[in-house]
Amino acid sequence: MALMVGAGTFDRLFVGVHFDELDGDILFVYVRDEEIAAEVEDKFSLHIQITASEILKREVNIVMILPKQFVH
Repeated sequence: MALMVGAGTFDRLFVGVHFDELDGDILFVYVRDEEIAAEVEDKFSLHIQITASEILKREVNIVMILPKQFVH
């Protein structure tokens, strides 16, 4: 992700990100807070979806970006 978004954006949005689990075709991703979650979802969810599908060798159709307060 750092190569795609650049170092400054990566440090602002993705530091501390937690790619939690793949439930069916839904990838759960936790970020620092709601504001960051909204921005990552708007700007980078497709990139995450494509990258995760390639890495996991499974289809990821939905990326749920949530603030860390929702980690179970």
